[in-house]
Amino acid sequence: MSQIKKIGVLTSGGDTPGMNAAIRAIVKAGIHYNIEVAGIFKGYYGLINKTMKPLDGAAVYNIIHRGGTILKSARCQEFIKPEGRKKAYEHMKAEGIDALVVIGGDGTLTGARLLGKEHGVPIMGLPGTIDNDLYGTDYTIGYDTAVNTVVAAVDKIRDTAHSHDRLFVVEVMGRDAGFIALRSGIATGAEKILIPEAKTYIEDLYETLEKGSSHDEGAGIIIVAEGDKFGGALEVEKKIKSRFPDFDVRVTILGHIQRGGAPSAFDRVLASGLGFQAVKALVDGRKGMMVGSINRQIVFTPFEQTIKYNRPINVELHSIAEILAL
Repeated sequence: MSQIKKIGVLTSGGDTPGMNAAIRAIVKAGIHYNIEVAGIFKGYYGLINKTMKPLDGAAVYNIIHRGGTILKSARCQEFIKPEGRKKAYEHMKAEGIDALVVIGGDGTLTGARLLGKEHGVPIMGLPGTIDNDLYGTDYTIGYDTAVNTVVAAVDKIRDTAHSHDRLFVVEVMGRDAGFIALRSGIATGAEKILIPEAKTYIEDLYETLEKGSSHDEGAGIIIVAEGDKFGGALEVEKKIKSRFPDFDVRVTILGHIQRGGAPSAFDRVLASGLGFQAVKALVDGRKGMMVGSINRQIVFTPFEQTIKYNRPINVELHSIAEILAL
Protein backbone atom coordinates (compact mmCIF):
# COMPACT_ATOMS: atom_id res chain seq x y z
CA MET A 1 0.00 0.00 0.00
CA SER A 2 1.40 3.36 -1.02
CA GLN A 3 2.03 5.89 1.75
CA ILE A 4 1.67 8.77 -0.69
CA LYS A 5 -1.53 10.71 -0.26
CA LYS A 6 -0.71 13.95 -2.07
CA ILE A 7 1.59 14.70 -4.99
CA GLY A 8 2.79 18.12 -6.08
CA VAL A 9 3.52 18.83 -9.74
CA LEU A 10 5.52 21.72 -11.18
CA THR A 11 6.99 22.87 -14.47
CA SER A 12 10.33 24.63 -14.47
CA GLY A 13 12.80 26.13 -16.91
CA GLY A 14 11.82 26.82 -20.51
CA ASP A 15 8.24 25.94 -21.43
CA THR A 16 7.69 23.19 -23.98
CA PRO A 17 4.69 21.97 -25.97
CA GLY A 18 3.34 18.91 -24.20
CA MET A 19 3.80 20.08 -20.63
CA ASN A 20 0.03 20.49 -20.25
CA ALA A 21 -0.52 16.98 -21.56
CA ALA A 22 1.87 15.72 -18.87
CA ILE A 23 0.12 17.71 -16.14
CA ARG A 24 -3.20 16.29 -17.26
CA ALA A 25 -1.86 12.74 -17.16
CA ILE A 26 -0.44 13.23 -13.67
CA VAL A 27 -3.79 14.49 -12.37
CA LYS A 28 -5.70 11.67 -14.07
CA ALA A 29 -3.25 9.10 -12.67
CA GLY A 30 -3.68 10.65 -9.24
CA ILE A 31 -7.43 10.20 -9.50
CA HIS A 32 -6.89 6.57 -10.54
CA TYR A 33 -4.68 5.87 -7.51
CA ASN A 34 -6.84 7.95 -5.15
CA ILE A 35 -4.04 10.48 -4.62
CA GLU A 36 -4.56 14.23 -4.38
CA VAL A 37 -2.58 16.40 -6.78
CA ALA A 38 -1.47 19.95 -6.04
CA GLY A 39 -0.40 22.24 -8.86
CA ILE A 40 2.63 24.34 -7.93
CA PHE A 41 2.85 27.58 -9.90
CA LYS A 42 6.04 29.05 -11.37
CA GLY A 43 8.26 26.07 -10.63
CA TYR A 44 10.44 26.01 -7.55
CA TYR A 45 9.47 29.63 -6.89
CA GLY A 46 5.99 28.34 -6.13
CA LEU A 47 7.31 25.87 -3.56
CA ILE A 48 9.22 28.59 -1.76
CA ASN A 49 6.37 31.12 -1.91
CA LYS A 50 3.48 28.65 -1.42
CA THR A 51 1.71 29.47 -4.68
CA MET A 52 -0.19 26.24 -5.25
CA LYS A 53 -3.72 24.90 -5.53
CA PRO A 54 -5.49 21.54 -5.82
CA LEU A 55 -5.88 20.09 -9.31
CA ASP A 56 -8.81 17.87 -10.22
CA GLY A 57 -10.28 16.55 -13.44
CA ALA A 58 -12.04 19.83 -14.15
CA ALA A 59 -8.79 21.78 -13.75
CA VAL A 60 -7.11 19.82 -16.54
CA TYR A 61 -10.11 19.53 -18.82
CA ASN A 62 -9.41 20.67 -22.39
CA ILE A 63 -5.69 21.40 -21.90
CA ILE A 64 -4.03 18.47 -23.69
CA HIS A 65 -3.81 20.44 -26.96
CA ARG A 66 -2.57 23.69 -25.45
CA GLY A 67 1.03 24.86 -25.67
CA GLY A 68 2.96 26.35 -22.78
CA THR A 69 2.11 25.33 -19.23
CA ILE A 70 -0.97 26.16 -17.18
CA LEU A 71 1.27 26.03 -14.09
CA LYS A 72 3.58 28.66 -15.58
CA SER A 73 7.35 28.58 -15.19
CA ALA A 74 10.04 30.78 -13.70
CA ARG A 75 13.68 30.76 -12.71
CA CYS A 76 14.30 30.75 -8.96
CA GLN A 77 17.68 31.84 -7.68
CA GLU A 78 16.63 31.29 -4.07
CA PHE A 79 16.12 27.58 -4.67
CA ILE A 80 19.77 27.23 -5.70
CA LYS A 81 20.77 27.75 -2.05
CA PRO A 82 20.26 25.12 0.66
CA GLU A 83 18.25 27.62 2.70
CA GLY A 84 15.81 28.05 -0.16
CA ARG A 85 15.39 24.30 -0.61
CA LYS A 86 14.77 23.92 3.10
CA LYS A 87 12.02 26.53 2.94
CA ALA A 88 10.51 24.71 -0.03
CA TYR A 89 10.52 21.43 1.89
CA GLU A 90 8.89 23.03 4.92
CA HIS A 91 6.14 24.45 2.75
CA MET A 92 5.63 21.05 1.17
CA LYS A 93 5.15 19.50 4.61
CA ALA A 94 2.79 22.27 5.67
CA GLU A 95 0.66 21.58 2.58
CA GLY A 96 0.69 17.84 3.17
CA ILE A 97 2.58 17.11 -0.04
CA ASP A 98 4.30 13.72 0.22
CA ALA A 99 6.01 13.58 -3.19
CA LEU A 100 6.78 15.63 -6.29
CA VAL A 101 6.72 15.25 -10.05
CA VAL A 102 8.85 17.89 -11.77
CA ILE A 103 8.79 18.60 -15.50
CA GLY A 104 11.76 20.35 -17.08
CA GLY A 105 15.31 20.13 -18.29
CA ASP A 106 18.75 19.70 -16.77
CA GLY A 107 18.42 22.56 -14.28
CA THR A 108 15.03 21.35 -13.11
CA LEU A 109 16.29 17.82 -12.53
CA THR A 110 19.38 19.13 -10.74
CA GLY A 111 17.14 21.00 -8.30
CA ALA A 112 15.01 17.89 -7.83
CA ARG A 113 18.07 15.77 -7.06
CA LEU A 114 19.27 18.19 -4.40
CA LEU A 115 15.85 18.54 -2.75
CA GLY A 116 15.41 14.78 -2.67
CA LYS A 117 18.90 14.15 -1.34
CA GLU A 118 18.78 16.80 1.38
CA HIS A 119 15.25 16.19 2.65
CA GLY A 120 14.34 12.67 1.55
CA VAL A 121 11.48 13.81 -0.68
CA PRO A 122 10.30 11.18 -3.19
CA ILE A 123 10.61 12.90 -6.56
CA MET A 124 10.18 11.74 -10.14
CA GLY A 125 11.20 13.86 -13.12
CA LEU A 126 9.86 14.19 -16.66
CA PRO A 127 12.13 15.33 -19.51
CA GLY A 128 10.60 18.62 -20.62
CA THR A 129 12.91 20.47 -23.03
CA ILE A 130 12.78 21.14 -26.76
CA ASP A 131 16.56 20.55 -27.01
CA ASN A 132 16.21 16.73 -26.68
CA ASP A 133 19.57 16.63 -24.90
CA LEU A 134 18.73 14.74 -21.71
CA TYR A 135 20.44 11.41 -21.09
CA GLY A 136 17.98 8.58 -20.44
CA THR A 137 15.37 9.08 -23.15
CA ASP A 138 15.18 8.98 -26.94
CA TYR A 139 12.83 11.96 -27.02
CA THR A 140 12.07 14.79 -24.63
CA ILE A 141 8.66 16.40 -24.31
CA GLY A 142 8.38 19.25 -26.80
CA TYR A 143 11.20 18.28 -29.14
CA ASP A 144 9.02 16.81 -31.88
CA THR A 145 6.77 19.87 -31.92
CA ALA A 146 9.75 22.23 -32.04
CA VAL A 147 11.21 20.38 -35.02
CA ASN A 148 7.87 20.52 -36.83
CA THR A 149 7.67 24.25 -36.12
CA VAL A 150 11.12 24.78 -37.64
CA VAL A 151 10.29 22.67 -40.67
CA ALA A 152 7.09 24.62 -41.34
CA ALA A 153 8.97 27.93 -41.07
CA VAL A 154 11.90 26.85 -43.25
CA ASP A 155 9.60 25.48 -45.95
CA LYS A 156 8.10 28.96 -46.23
CA ILE A 157 11.49 30.64 -46.20
CA ARG A 158 12.73 28.37 -48.99
CA ASP A 159 9.96 29.65 -51.27
CA THR A 160 11.40 33.14 -50.98
CA ALA A 161 14.98 31.87 -51.21
CA HIS A 162 14.37 30.37 -54.63
CA SER A 163 12.11 33.14 -55.87
CA HIS A 164 14.81 35.74 -55.23
CA ASP A 165 18.00 33.64 -55.46
CA ARG A 166 18.76 34.32 -51.81
CA LEU A 167 20.75 32.30 -49.32
CA PHE A 168 19.03 32.15 -45.96
CA VAL A 169 20.91 31.37 -42.77
CA VAL A 170 18.28 30.13 -40.31
CA GLU A 171 19.20 29.98 -36.64
CA VAL A 172 17.38 27.50 -34.43
CA MET A 173 17.52 26.86 -30.70
CA GLY A 174 20.19 24.59 -29.27
CA ARG A 175 22.80 26.43 -27.22
CA ASP A 176 24.68 23.25 -26.35
CA ALA A 177 22.97 20.68 -28.55
CA GLY A 178 22.24 20.40 -32.25
CA PHE A 179 19.32 17.96 -32.21
CA ILE A 180 16.76 20.46 -33.53
CA ALA A 181 19.15 21.73 -36.21
CA LEU A 182 20.10 18.25 -37.40
CA ARG A 183 16.61 16.80 -37.65
CA SER A 184 14.98 19.91 -39.12
CA GLY A 185 17.91 20.34 -41.51
CA ILE A 186 17.43 16.88 -42.94
CA ALA A 187 13.65 17.33 -43.13
CA THR A 188 13.96 20.59 -45.06
CA GLY A 189 16.81 19.54 -47.35
CA ALA A 190 19.15 22.19 -46.00
CA GLU A 191 22.32 22.76 -48.00
CA LYS A 192 24.37 22.83 -44.77
CA ILE A 193 23.71 22.06 -41.11
CA LEU A 194 25.97 23.58 -38.45
CA ILE A 195 25.80 22.10 -34.94
CA PRO A 196 27.95 22.33 -31.78
CA GLU A 197 28.73 18.60 -31.73
CA ALA A 198 30.30 18.38 -35.19
CA LYS A 199 33.47 20.04 -36.43
CA THR A 200 32.75 22.13 -39.48
CA TYR A 201 35.61 24.20 -40.80
CA ILE A 202 35.02 27.41 -42.68
CA GLU A 203 36.54 25.93 -45.84
CA ASP A 204 33.96 23.11 -45.68
CA LEU A 205 31.21 25.68 -45.65
CA TYR A 206 32.76 27.60 -48.56
CA GLU A 207 33.14 24.40 -50.58
CA THR A 208 29.48 23.53 -50.04
CA LEU A 209 28.37 26.98 -51.17
CA GLU A 210 30.62 26.90 -54.23
CA LYS A 211 29.09 23.61 -55.34
CA GLY A 212 25.58 24.88 -54.76
CA SER A 213 26.08 28.24 -56.47
CA SER A 214 27.03 26.54 -59.72
CA HIS A 215 23.48 25.28 -60.23
CA ASP A 216 21.25 27.54 -58.16
CA GLU A 217 22.76 31.04 -58.24
CA GLY A 218 23.40 31.19 -54.50
CA ALA A 219 19.89 30.23 -53.34
CA GLY A 220 19.47 27.82 -50.46
CA ILE A 221 19.13 27.19 -46.74
CA ILE A 222 21.76 26.85 -44.03
CA ILE A 223 20.51 25.67 -40.64
CA VAL A 224 22.60 26.86 -37.68
CA ALA A 225 22.21 25.84 -34.05
CA GLU A 226 22.53 28.93 -31.86
CA GLY A 227 25.44 27.33 -29.99
CA ASP A 228 27.44 26.44 -33.09
CA LYS A 229 31.15 27.25 -32.85
CA PHE A 230 30.84 29.79 -35.68
CA GLY A 231 28.85 31.97 -33.29
CA GLY A 232 25.32 31.73 -34.61
CA ALA A 233 23.60 32.89 -37.79
CA LEU A 234 24.86 36.47 -37.81
CA GLU A 235 28.50 35.39 -37.65
CA VAL A 236 27.92 32.79 -40.36
CA GLU A 237 26.41 35.50 -42.54
CA LYS A 238 29.52 37.67 -42.12
CA LYS A 239 31.82 34.83 -43.11
CA ILE A 240 29.77 34.00 -46.20
CA LYS A 241 29.62 37.61 -47.36
CA SER A 242 33.37 37.99 -46.94
CA ARG A 243 33.94 35.11 -49.36
CA PHE A 244 30.92 35.53 -51.63
CA PRO A 245 30.18 39.28 -51.78
CA ASP A 246 27.72 38.80 -54.64
CA PHE A 247 25.50 36.45 -52.65
CA ASP A 248 22.22 37.87 -51.35
CA VAL A 249 22.44 36.51 -47.81
CA ARG A 250 19.64 36.91 -45.29
CA VAL A 251 19.37 35.82 -41.65
CA THR A 252 16.27 34.47 -39.92
CA ILE A 253 16.44 33.76 -36.19
CA LEU A 254 13.41 31.68 -35.27
CA GLY A 255 13.85 32.18 -31.51
CA HIS A 256 11.03 31.47 -29.10
CA ILE A 257 8.54 30.56 -31.81
CA GLN A 258 10.06 27.08 -31.43
CA ARG A 259 8.77 26.74 -27.88
CA GLY A 260 5.16 27.70 -28.58
CA GLY A 261 2.15 26.22 -30.28
CA ALA A 262 -0.03 23.19 -29.87
CA PRO A 263 1.95 20.00 -29.20
CA SER A 264 2.18 17.40 -31.93
CA ALA A 265 0.36 14.10 -31.56
CA PHE A 266 3.71 12.47 -30.78
CA ASP A 267 4.41 14.89 -27.92
CA ARG A 268 0.90 14.52 -26.52
CA VAL A 269 1.21 10.73 -26.41
CA LEU A 270 4.77 10.85 -25.03
CA ALA A 271 3.88 13.35 -22.29
CA SER A 272 0.74 11.44 -21.35
CA GLY A 273 2.57 8.15 -21.04
CA LEU A 274 5.49 9.57 -19.07
CA GLY A 275 3.16 11.52 -16.77
CA PHE A 276 1.21 8.41 -15.87
CA GLN A 277 4.38 6.38 -15.36
CA ALA A 278 5.81 9.02 -13.01
CA VAL A 279 2.83 8.71 -10.66
CA LYS A 280 2.84 4.92 -10.90
CA ALA A 281 6.56 4.91 -10.06
CA LEU A 282 5.95 6.95 -6.91
CA VAL A 283 3.17 4.58 -5.89
CA ASP A 284 5.56 1.65 -6.45
CA GLY A 285 8.18 3.25 -4.21
CA ARG A 286 10.57 4.65 -6.81
CA LYS A 287 12.18 8.05 -6.34
CA GLY A 288 15.06 10.20 -7.54
CA MET A 289 14.65 9.20 -11.17
CA MET A 290 13.69 10.63 -14.54
CA VAL A 291 11.09 8.73 -16.55
CA GLY A 292 12.09 8.32 -20.17
CA SER A 293 11.39 6.27 -23.26
CA ILE A 294 14.13 4.31 -25.05
CA ASN A 295 13.28 2.07 -27.98
CA ARG A 296 9.62 2.66 -27.12
CA GLN A 297 10.11 1.17 -23.65
CA ILE A 298 9.69 3.05 -20.37
CA VAL A 299 13.00 3.43 -18.54
CA PHE A 300 13.99 5.02 -15.24
CA THR A 301 17.30 6.86 -15.02
CA PRO A 302 18.65 8.15 -11.68
CA PHE A 303 18.94 11.93 -11.55
CA GLU A 304 22.70 11.61 -11.00
CA GLN A 305 23.15 9.90 -14.37
CA THR A 306 20.75 12.13 -16.26
CA ILE A 307 22.60 15.22 -15.04
CA LYS A 308 26.12 13.81 -15.37
CA TYR A 309 25.96 12.46 -18.92
CA ASN A 310 25.25 14.29 -22.15
CA ARG A 311 23.08 12.61 -24.76
CA PRO A 312 25.26 12.23 -27.85
CA ILE A 313 24.16 13.31 -31.30
CA ASN A 314 23.34 10.54 -33.76
CA VAL A 315 26.61 10.37 -35.69
CA GLU A 316 25.14 8.21 -38.45
CA LEU A 317 22.27 10.64 -38.94
CA HIS A 318 24.73 13.52 -39.21
CA SER A 319 26.73 11.60 -41.83
CA ILE A 320 23.55 10.99 -43.79
CA ALA A 321 22.74 14.70 -43.62
CA GLU A 322 26.15 15.56 -45.07
CA ILE A 323 25.70 13.12 -47.97
CA LEU A 324 22.16 14.22 -48.78
CA ALA A 325 23.25 17.86 -48.90
CA LEU A 326 25.76 17.18 -51.71
